[in-house]
Amino acid sequence: MTSSQKTKKQELPPTAWAVLGLLSFPGERTGYELKKWADSSLRFFYWSPAISQIYAELRRLEELGYASSARSGPEEARAKRRYAITDAGREALAGWAADTAEAGPPVLKHGLLLRVWLGHLAEPELLRAMVGEHMERTREELAAVREAMEHAADVPEWAFPALALRWSERQHLAELELAEALLADLAGLAEDGEHAAPEAGTPGRQADGDAPTAG
Repeated sequence: MTSSQKTKKQELPPTAWAVLGLLSFPGERTGYELKKWADSSLRFFYWSPAISQIYAELRRLEELGYASSARSGPEEARAKRRYAITDAGREALAGWAADTAEAGPPVLKHGLLLRVWLGHLAEPELLRAMVGEHMERTREELAAVREAMEHAADVPEWAFPALALRWSERQHLAELELAEALLADLAGLAEDGEHAAPEAGTPGRQADGDAPTAG
C-alpha cells in the first residue's frame, strides 16, 4: 500500500467501512443489493446509507484497491456491475474492526425526547399521542428485526450479523418499556397540573439559575 493509500485509509468514514463490511460476506453484489442488505441489517443498529452514498463509497473503495467490480455479460438482459472485496480490502477491514479506539461511544438522537424536552410549549394530549405513535413505529421495527433474524438464522456465514440483530431486538423491547414509563411520567404531570403549557404571552415562573441542570 502506498503512502497515499495509507492516508486515504485513515480518512475513511464509518460509512465506507460499513459498505466494505457488506462486501466481506461471500458473494458479489450490486450497489442495489448492498442497499437492500443494509436496509435489512445495518439500519437496525447503526444506519442505512442512501444508495447514492453506497455508490460513492464503492468508487472510493475501488480507488483504494479495497474493492473490485465487473460488469455482467450478455447473458443478462440488463447489464449490472457487481462488486467484491479484495484481499487488501479484507486486510484493511480486519484491522479497522479490531481497532477498539475507533469504535467511539454510541450516539443517541431521539427526536421524540427532543419534543418532550420542549413539552412546556405543547399540549399534554399531543405529547401522549406522539409517544403512542412512536410505540407503534417501534413495534413495526421490532417485527422487521425479527423477520431479519429468522432470515439469518440458518446461514452459518451470518452468525455474527445475527448477534447484532438479536441485540437490536432487545433494544427495541427496551425502547417500548421506556415509552411506557414515559407515558406514566406524562400522566403524573397531568395529574398534579403544575406543568401545563403556559398560554401565549403569559410569563411563567423562572427557576433559579440559568439552566435546569447543574453544569
